[in-house]
Amino acid sequence: MPAATPPGPPTGPRDPGDAWAYGPDGTKAWGRFGAAGLLVDDGAGRVLLQHRVEWSHHGGTWGIPGGARHQGEDAVTAALRESAEEAGVPEDGIALRHAAVLDLGFWTYTTVVGRAREPFEPVIADRESLALSWVPVAEVDDLPLHPGFGASWAALRASIATVPHVVVDAANVVGSVPDGWWRDRAGAADRLLSAVTALAAVGTDADGLGLPFARWWPRWTVVLEGAARAAGDGTDPGRAGGVATGAAVEVVRAAGSGDDAVVAATRAAVEAGDAPVVVVTADRELRARVEALGAEVRGPGWFRDRTASVGA
Repeated sequence: MPAATPPGPPTGPRDPGDAWAYGPDGTKAWGRFGAAGLLVDDGAGRVLLQHRVEWSHHGGTWGIPGGARHQGEDAVTAALRESAEEAGVPEDGIALRHAAVLDLGFWTYTTVVGRAREPFEPVIADRESLALSWVPVAEVDDLPLHPGFGASWAALRASIATVPHVVVDAANVVGSVPDGWWRDRAGAADRLLSAVTALAAVGTDADGLGLPFARWWPRWTVVLEGAARAAGDGTDPGRAGGVATGAAVEVVRAAGSGDDAVVAATRAAVEAGDAPVVVVTADRELRARVEALGAEVRGPGWFRDRTASVGA
């Protein structure tokens, strides 16, 4: 960490987004194309906060690393870029949780919430921070908070430990569309896995999960059975009915009954404290079994609607 933060805003070329946006009544907000920031927790009850330099907007307060979105830049990319530039947050080291959007009509601010995949120490990497610190959640309210962050903190704090989990009954979802899947079950399952992977990357609308804010990145578990077990890259960890784990998607290859494997995956998610746990199936008997465990159920149409929205 440098001994002193250089005074004044950074010099050098600026993106067109690094400018004030003005509302009809003259209200101004930083970021011509909106702004975004990252609220990251370390999994041990602490969040990373930035003590803003005095010359910045609301200088001297504590908030999250963030700033103006660049021209053509989406909010998640902006939040990860800004936090990397300002605090040394590893861009590939954050598991996304959800995004909250403040929309003033002429300007938006997106708070992207994530969890550190591995411990890291923040580093003051530009002129915009007096200090960076992992602050216990219970002590955040004791700090002089940036007004925007302070107004949103209570709602963010209430959901900081929320981890939605979607379990997909692949056989039922694939079988709900008469597209000739029975001629190549593994190929149909491959297409399903590709759709899940695409959806896992962009997240799911909050309304579809019955959650607050704008968008969530759930954990995903896809259960394959029978001939469909050949789908994917075959990188099981070497045991029958094992699980191949990617960044956001787990693939369970059921050694026996697919329904039993869905129930087992649902039970594991519930017992791990994930919530809500949503099972995608139209099977009535399976629905009753997973609802008895505390899960919610959505039909295959729910899944198709969301994959269609991302072109999967």
